[in-house]
Amino acid sequence: MNPGFDFDAAVGAPFRMQPGLRKLAPTTAQLTALNPAAPAFSEKLAVLTRHAGDALVCAPGFDPLPALQALAHEAARDQGTGLSADADGVSSHELGCRVHWDGELAAVGRPSALHREAAACLAALPASQRLPGLLSLALHEDLAIVDGVRATLPWMAVCLPSHWAPSEKVGRSFAAVHGPVADNATLIAASQHLTRLVCQSQRWERFVWNLTTHPLHDQHPARHARQPWPDDPQAVAATAYWRTEHQTFIPLPALQQAVFTIHVNVQTMAQAIATPRQAAALRAALSTMSDAVLAYRGLGPARDALLAWLAARAST
Repeated sequence: MNPGFDFDAAVGAPFRMQPGLRKLAPTTAQLTALNPAAPAFSEKLAVLTRHAGDALVCAPGFDPLPALQALAHEAARDQGTGLSADADGVSSHELGCRVHWDGELAAVGRPSALHREAAACLAALPASQRLPGLLSLALHEDLAIVDGVRATLPWMAVCLPSHWAPSEKVGRSFAAVHGPVADNATLIAASQHLTRLVCQSQRWERFVWNLTTHPLHDQHPARHARQPWPDDPQAVAATAYWRTEHQTFIPLPALQQAVFTIHVNVQTMAQAIATPRQAAALRAALSTMSDAVLAYRGLGPARDALLAWLAARAST
């Protein structure tokens, strides 16, 4: 299970599409070191090596450097991230790379195969993308910047999207970004308030989940088409994956901005829904989804089979 994902807070009935923000204590760690042995690392490395232009995107005229410098120093304060930052740049000892604020790349420590692979990926990026590239490889979280004044998302480093393309969202308003979301009236109505709120001093988190046939963290629609559910109801549970996102906001009030973090985790449904209580809660949530939400999430064809499996798991 995603270490920051609160199942009890996230999974409830009746299911509603809503902001679902919850306050975080000021000292709560919001960034996680990305283990190079984890599948998410190899997926991020592949995206940044082959499709960096799809993942590292910036609205024309926007300068993300002040927010990224603040983010790097925030990450460095948490020794668990393996990052260090100073007046000149940020270093990852795990990856053996240092990126200066101007994008200059340097080696750190004794080279290893991992160091050479990471350095080759970063060296191939334009100088302006090396800092985002290093942060993307060093941290499990995907990242975006929220502009509280304009209520937009002017910059993103998103390697592991869930069936959406960062290039189609960057620079757009919060309301426009969430336009395709089913039953989105509450989200849209609160968009201006929410973008101002998360850029103030209070820290926030929220949780997103879905069941999918896709086993990868990276679900960019141009790279990975949706995989249909099996026609055989008995096979649905065996192909179901539990995808969660623990999303947080790191406020930067002096800039009237915030860094939006997205920690993605994917497990088989059978692994993730491990107790009768969890199965009963998920069944209740799924059974109360509207047809529009089921269609938006791609769950319509599998709903009845998933409900049957969850009912059986809840009774054990």
